[in-house]
Amino acid sequence: MKYIFLFAIIFYSIHMKAQNSNELMLDWRVGHMASIDARPAQYFDSKVPGAVQDDYMRGNQLEDFSVGTNVDAYQKLEDDYWCYRTVFSKPELGANQNLVFHSKGIDYEFDILINGKKIFHQEGMFTPVRLVLNPAELKESNVLEVIIYPIPKAEGQPFGRRQAIMAVKPPVNYLWDWHPRLVTVGIWDETGISIEEKAQILETDFTYQLNGDLTAADIDFSFQTSPEAKGASFEWTLANEQGTTVLEQSGTLTNTQQQLDLSISNPQLWWTYDHGTPYRYTFRLTIKDSKGNTLDEYAQKVGFRKVELVMNEGAWIEPIDFPKSRSVAPFTIKLNNRLVFSKGSNWVHPEVFYGNITKARYEEQLLLVKELNMNMLRIWGGGITNKEAFHELCDALGIMVWQEFPLACNPYPNDPHYLEILEQEAVSIIKRVRQHPSLAIWSGGNELFNNWSKMTEQSYPLRLLNSLCYRIDPHTPYINTSPIFGVGHGHYLFYDWNDQIDVFQRMNRAKNTAYTEFGMPSLAPVSILEEIIPIDELFPVKPTPAWEVHGAFKAWQETSWAELRTIEKYFGKAETLEELVWQSQTLQSIGYKAIFEEGRRQKPYCSMVLNWCLNEPWPTAANNSIIAYPNLKKPAFDAVKASLRPILASAKFRRFDYQAGQQLFFDLWLLNDRYKKVEPGKMNVILTLDGKQQKIGSWDFNEVKENQNLEGPMIRYNIPAGTPSQLAKISIEVEGNEALNSTYFVMIQSVVKAPIDVNRLNF
Repeated sequence: MKYIFLFAIIFYSIHMKAQNSNELMLDWRVGHMASIDARPAQYFDSKVPGAVQDDYMRGNQLEDFSVGTNVDAYQKLEDDYWCYRTVFSKPELGANQNLVFHSKGIDYEFDILINGKKIFHQEGMFTPVRLVLNPAELKESNVLEVIIYPIPKAEGQPFGRRQAIMAVKPPVNYLWDWHPRLVTVGIWDETGISIEEKAQILETDFTYQLNGDLTAADIDFSFQTSPEAKGASFEWTLANEQGTTVLEQSGTLTNTQQQLDLSISNPQLWWTYDHGTPYRYTFRLTIKDSKGNTLDEYAQKVGFRKVELVMNEGAWIEPIDFPKSRSVAPFTIKLNNRLVFSKGSNWVHPEVFYGNITKARYEEQLLLVKELNMNMLRIWGGGITNKEAFHELCDALGIMVWQEFPLACNPYPNDPHYLEILEQEAVSIIKRVRQHPSLAIWSGGNELFNNWSKMTEQSYPLRLLNSLCYRIDPHTPYINTSPIFGVGHGHYLFYDWNDQIDVFQRMNRAKNTAYTEFGMPSLAPVSILEEIIPIDELFPVKPTPAWEVHGAFKAWQETSWAELRTIEKYFGKAETLEELVWQSQTLQSIGYKAIFEEGRRQKPYCSMVLNWCLNEPWPTAANNSIIAYPNLKKPAFDAVKASLRPILASAKFRRFDYQAGQQLFFDLWLLNDRYKKVEPGKMNVILTLDGKQQKIGSWDFNEVKENQNLEGPMIRYNIPAGTPSQLAKISIEVEGNEALNSTYFVMIQSVVKAPIDVNRLNF
């Protein structure tokens, strides 16, 4: 394993260099075979990075996996071996040059062969590879092969995610309520062959520690060079965003390992975009020969920030009675000595074939995260550790990242081989991701302490991950899993038929330090449904195979995620697919708004609200996502965006539906997450009923202190008897500051139904 680690460590620097590298142009082809000693009878053009199943589909052997039940046919490929093949001519190498094979990620277990000779083997998709090829063993024309082993399946485990318990691989591939059974393998990150100078920077490590009042930082910068660089000179600089050098050091390379101890006064700090500027510096390391020629150069953007997880306000007094056991776990983000309320979502990789994810694909979704007024993403443990471009974009945009290791909902074992691969992969992940200022939390994985996973703090995988994070990145918080004591996962329905309560009633009963998963389902937009569901199954919606495989039925529960019974409870039976989708998406919008705002009203005891989930990797028929595949905003997008504004007027409802003749009542609030005061003002409450507006209350509110909420009066309104069934609109308008205005909808139930103006539902 030490041999593999060496290549992993070296590669962190190499992957960013360009000027001294000469990349060979490679044409890849791929084919499948029954055994490791066979070779494909047929090859297909391959996209690298990508996935073998995607190549196979594009080779016209299988239908588009996203349509109907086509994805089921892909299971026949699971036990095959795959061979990537490329041919390259032996290049002319200078006396001081190497020919290097490099890859940032190959999924999952693989061999690398040159001209039929195996030169490397690895298990693990997150540890990069760098191999110096021996020119003496090369021919004029050479065949390079990457042999991918069949997908890993734990013996004796049932079909589904349990088959992933012996692999450090996304368990979501093995089937989830929103993800098909499609266990991808292949070359999934940048891979190629390049001509490189022998005198090289092999590894860099930039760490620092800020002092208590954040006015200075001690920097430890170390780097490793190849033996051929001995005697060369080096220059290291740190430049601000304007390009001005603020620190520099130079010297001569007397050995392969160098350590620089530096300090910087009053550094500009990295903040989330809603609290400041995500400021970054750039360090640059250059090595030169005796004539002043550049041999190698490496540059990286870095940021200075201090991040902690601290106790939530009021949590230390719990439990009140003896025995005095531990209180709830600390779950408030303290960024640069400032308490930050974390608002965001759970992120899943935006493509089933994650090798196809590009920087542009990441960017189009991360820009929507910022538009949603979110400042944190939880990278869920069932999925991948994202490519480098994702973290670079989060750094630049000022979005915090909660990074989980690829463990989720499984009883991961204390098995020596599994632990060996987990350590290898975790070291690679930590060393790469820790360089990014956006990193806020490490987590062992998802839902590992629940009764379906049955892991504890004593489980070896979690003890291992905790120790690695402490050893390699001690200044970033670590938690074993989510949820932990005090933190909430769920609920995921607008109306719970078992408990006979709606989302408003459930949230009013809840008390958590953080809500790190909660969902609200809806059907996909009609345009997507028409693409993935056969036309004869589109409407009326019912549990046919196509609806089931795309998550509308028998996903989480029998009726999830279409939830037709709940939709009919409030709206009656829809007459068209368009009407049904509108009803479903309306409930999702109202439900998400209810949870996000109630979580914020529970500040400061509550410090985090992250919904499940932001996006999806393929077109589902029904799901909890705010963004439908590939990047289509659902109506809930605007509702969540309104709920997460830094400052807003808010209403706390006790329930969603009311009978004609009953009293409607709710509390007024003003929510403030900014570190600035809100001046006194006046709120007016306007009710729209039967198309007519009337003022039903007001509130002259006092000054609201920085980063605090203010609770106001209860508004009461007697709904006239005989009012027809309808969605009543409640507008809260702040005089002279319409940016704080908010809109809500409640259901009036009656034997008479009024027409609903869909254009009126604007959050």
